[in-house]
Amino acid sequence: MRNIPNKIIENKKPVLIVFFILTIFCVLLSFLVETNFDLLKYLPEDSKSTIALKTMDEEFSTPIPNARVLLKNTMIAEAMEIKSQLKNVTGVLSVTWLDDVASIYTPVEMLDKSTAEKYFKNGNALFTLTIDDQNEKAAVLKIREILGERGEITGDAVDIVNTRMTISNDALKMMLFVIPIIFLVLLISTSSWFEPVLFFVVIGISVILNTGTNAFLGEISFITKSTAAILQLAISTDYSIFLLHRFKEYRNEGYEVKKAMLMAMKKSFSSIFASGLTTIIGFLALVIMQFKIGADLGIVLAKGIMFSLISIMFLLPVLTIYTYKLIDKTAHRSFLPSFKRFANFAVRISLPVILLVGIIVVPAYLAQYKNNFIYSPAAYGGSGSGRSELTQTEQLFGVENNMVLMVPRKDLFTEKHLSEALKKHNRVSSVISYTEMVGLSVPQEFVPQELFSEMVSKNYSRIILTVKTPLEGDTAFTILEDIRDMAEQYYGDDYHLAGMVASIYDIKNTIERDNFFITLAAIIGVGLILLLIFRSLSIPFVLLLSIEVSIWLNFAYPYFANDNIPYLGFIIVSSVQLGATIDYAILFASRYIENRKLLLKKQAAIKTISDTAASILSSATILTLAGLVIGYVSSNGIIGQLGFLLARGAVLSSVSVLFLLPALLLVFDKLIQKTTFDCIFLRKEKE
Repeated sequence: MRNIPNKIIENKKPVLIVFFILTIFCVLLSFLVETNFDLLKYLPEDSKSTIALKTMDEEFSTPIPNARVLLKNTMIAEAMEIKSQLKNVTGVLSVTWLDDVASIYTPVEMLDKSTAEKYFKNGNALFTLTIDDQNEKAAVLKIREILGERGEITGDAVDIVNTRMTISNDALKMMLFVIPIIFLVLLISTSSWFEPVLFFVVIGISVILNTGTNAFLGEISFITKSTAAILQLAISTDYSIFLLHRFKEYRNEGYEVKKAMLMAMKKSFSSIFASGLTTIIGFLALVIMQFKIGADLGIVLAKGIMFSLISIMFLLPVLTIYTYKLIDKTAHRSFLPSFKRFANFAVRISLPVILLVGIIVVPAYLAQYKNNFIYSPAAYGGSGSGRSELTQTEQLFGVENNMVLMVPRKDLFTEKHLSEALKKHNRVSSVISYTEMVGLSVPQEFVPQELFSEMVSKNYSRIILTVKTPLEGDTAFTILEDIRDMAEQYYGDDYHLAGMVASIYDIKNTIERDNFFITLAAIIGVGLILLLIFRSLSIPFVLLLSIEVSIWLNFAYPYFANDNIPYLGFIIVSSVQLGATIDYAILFASRYIENRKLLLKKQAAIKTISDTAASILSSATILTLAGLVIGYVSSNGIIGQLGFLLARGAVLSSVSVLFLLPALLLVFDKLIQKTTFDCIFLRKEKE
C-alpha cells in the first residue's frame, strides 16, 4: 500500500490512458441501461400480491384495470361512440362502461340509480380501462387526444407514463442546477479558480464509469436514475478537497510538487479510503432490504463511491501534477474565515450542548417512528408535497380503486354467494364476475368466447371489484382485510387478491420489517470499519452517536411539523445520511487525535474545529444544496422527499459534528485514550 502513491506518480501517462479508454467505453455502455418505472416489481417474490399478479399473468390475458377515463358534458349515444374509439386505441385491452352492466336502451331514469351513477352522472361518463404496460405511453397520449378538453385520464397507467415522460428531463434539470451551485461552493472553499474544474473532471469521470457499468445490472429504478449521479457528485467532492488541502499544506511548507503530492497521498489516502469505505458500507446496508429497491439504489451508490475513490486516488494526483502551474496562476485569496472564534465558541458551549442533546434525544428517537408515513408512490404529487387536490374524476365520481379476486372456477354457486356478499360491503361499489354478468342458468357454450376468457381461465374465475377507497391508509387496508376474510370464508387459502391497494399493503409490511435490520446492519458495518481504522473501542461509539442523533432529529421534524413522509424515504435516507456524513466525523476525529497528542484537550478541540470546519461546511453545503435541488426540481414526490430529507440531514449532521462531537470527545477524552491502541495524549499533572 505504501508504494502505491509512488507507482501512480511514476506511471502518470498510463494512468491517463486507462481512464480515457474506460470513460469512452462506459459512455457507450450507458446507452444500454434500462430504467424500471414500476416499483411493484421490487416486492419480494413470495408476497401475496406478487403471487397474485403472477398467477393472473399466467391465467388471464387481460390484467387489472389501471385507468379511469372521464368524459364531461355528454349523452349516452356519444359516450358509446367514445367507448368504441377507446377500445380501438392500440394498447387498450378492455373498456368497461354502463352498457356492460345494464341496458343502455332503457332510459337512464329507469335504471337502478346506484348502478347507473357509477358510470354516468349529471351528463358525465366514466369508463374503466385496462391498458397494456408495453404501450402505455402511446395509449395515454392517444386517449388524451380523443378527449381533448372535455375530460381526463387518471390511474396507475397514467402515473407510470407521467413518470416516464418527466424523469429524464428532471435529471437533466437537476444537473443544470447542481453543477453551477457546487462549482460556486468550490470556488469559495478552495484557493484556486481552476481547482473546481479539476474536481468536476475527476468526479465527472467517476460518475460516467458508474453510469456505464449499470448496464451490467440489466436495469435500474427511476429513483436510482434520478438521484445516483447527483448524490455521487455531492458526496465524493469532499474526498477531493481532503487530498488537495493536504497537497496545499505541504507545498506551503516548501516541498516541491511531486514530493508534496506524494506526502499528501500518503497522509490522506487512509482517511479518504476510510471515509469512502464507511460510506460504501452505509449504502450496502440497503441491499438487505426485502423490498429490492434498496438493493437497486444501494449497489449503484456504493459502486459510485468506489469509482470516486479510485478516480481520486489515481487520476486526481496525476492531473494535479500536470496542471499545478495553472492552479498556481489562478490562485486567489481564501474567501473563508479562520473559524478560530467559532471554534472557541463551540468548545465554550460544549457542556450546554451535551445537556440539550440529553434532553431532546429520547423524544426525537421516539418521534421518528410516530410519523405519518406514506407507502404509495402515487399518493405524492410534485416537488415532494402530498397530493391534496382531487382530480376531476374523483370530484365527480369519488375516489375508487380496482382489485381482482381470483377464486377456483370449479363451483359457480360458491362464486355467486361470494359475489353477493361482496356487493353488500358498504365500500364495494361494483362487482363484475362471470356469475354476475352471465348467471348460473346459461350454458357456458352459449357465452361469447371473448367474455368467457376474460372472466374464466383454466383454473380460476376472477371477480373484478371497484372499491371506494384511496390507495392506502387505515380505511384502505381494513377493506382489503375484509375482502380477504370474506374470500377465506368461502375458499380458505385457495384464492388470490391483486390490485394496487394489495401491493401497497405488502410494500408497507415489507419495508416496515426491513427498517430494523437495515439500521442495525449499517451501524454494525460502519462501526466495524471505524473500529479497524481507529483501533479503538470508544471512538466508533462516539462518532456513530453524533451522526445517529442528527438522523433522529431529521426524522423527528416531520412528526412535530405534522408532515407526511414516504416510509421508503425514511429507510433510504437513514442509511444514506449515515454513510454520507460519517465522513465529517471521521475527518474530525482523525484530526482531534493528531492534535491531542501535541495539545491539551480543549486546545486540541479548538484547533481541530479550526482545521476542519471549512472542509466539513463545504461538503455539507454541497450535499444540502444538492438535496434541495432534488427536492424542488423533481416532479416525482418520492424523489422530491428524498432530496428534502437528505438536505436537512446534511445540515443536522454538520452541526452535530461541529458542536456535539467536540463535546463528546472532551467528555470521553480519558476513556478514548484508555480504549485506543497505541494512543498517548498530552497531559499535565493536573489537567
